[in-house]
Amino acid sequence: MNKYVKFAILAIVIVLVGGFYWRYYFVFSEGIKGGNLNYFEKKGYVFKTWEGRVVQEGFQSPTAGALQSNEFRFSVKGDDVVTQLERAGGKFVELRYKEYLNPLPWRGASEFVVFEVIDIRDIGGRSNSQLPVNED
Repeated sequence: MNKYVKFAILAIVIVLVGGFYWRYYFVFSEGIKGGNLNYFEKKGYVFKTWEGRVVQEGFQSPTAGALQSNEFRFSVKGDDVVTQLERAGGKFVELRYKEYLNPLPWRGASEFVVFEVIDIRDIGGRSNSQLPVNED
C-alpha cells in the first residue's frame, strides 16, 4: 500500500507542476502589433514593471451602435526595449510580443509581454529607427 501512496503523491505533484507551467509559462501566441504609443510607465506595489498601451487605428464595436478604439495593453521585458519605448511617446511603434495565459507579478500586469521593438515612426510615417541619444 505504501508503494501506491508514493506513486499517487508523485502523480499529483507532476500534474500540479505541469498545470502551473501551462498556466503561467506556456506561450499561447506570438505576434506583432502596431499603433500609436499612448503611455508607457513603470508601476506596481511590490514588483515594479513597465506597462504600456498602444492605440491601434480603426475601431471595434463590442455592441451594435457603439464605437471603441482598439487598445493593446502590454508589459515589457528587457532594458533595451524600455529605453526605446521611453523615447517613443506619441509615435507609431511596431512591437513583437508573446501572449501568456495568465500574468505573473514579476513579469507584469498583462498577459502580453513585449520583448522587441521592430520599428518606431513619427505619426506622419517617417521612419525613426535610429533614435537620438539622450545627451544629459
